[in-house]
Amino acid sequence: MLERYDATTAAHPALAARLAPLRAAVAAHAAALSLAPSAAPSPSPSRSDGTGAAAPAASGEPVPPKPEEALSALADAERGLSESRTIDLAGAPGELARLLASVAACGAVHAYLLTSNPGATS
Repeated sequence: MLERYDATTAAHPALAARLAPLRAAVAAHAAALSLAPSAAPSPSPSRSDGTGAAAPAASGEPVPPKPEEALSALADAERGLSESRTIDLAGAPGELARLLASVAACGAVHAYLLTSNPGATS
């Protein structure tokens, strides 16, 4: 996921300020998950290894040329990873399950923030 944020920022430098806090959170999540005790992978096919760390996406996947599309693609990736982590909850021990639930919820919020209009009022 960090690579996706980096690629999107490189392709669309104007998005850097908007993406920086989300990327920092993704980095913190990756660090926390790397310290978590591993659980057996879930019996259902998921993109993760049982620790909620997603398997690498298709390598070299291009960043869409329009900023809005790039944000949407990033949101889709966050949603997919969040779903994967939610699936992994079923086979995870207590502490890891709590961590996965928290990180999955954060991913869902990231997806929302990536597709919302910053500064807009409803």
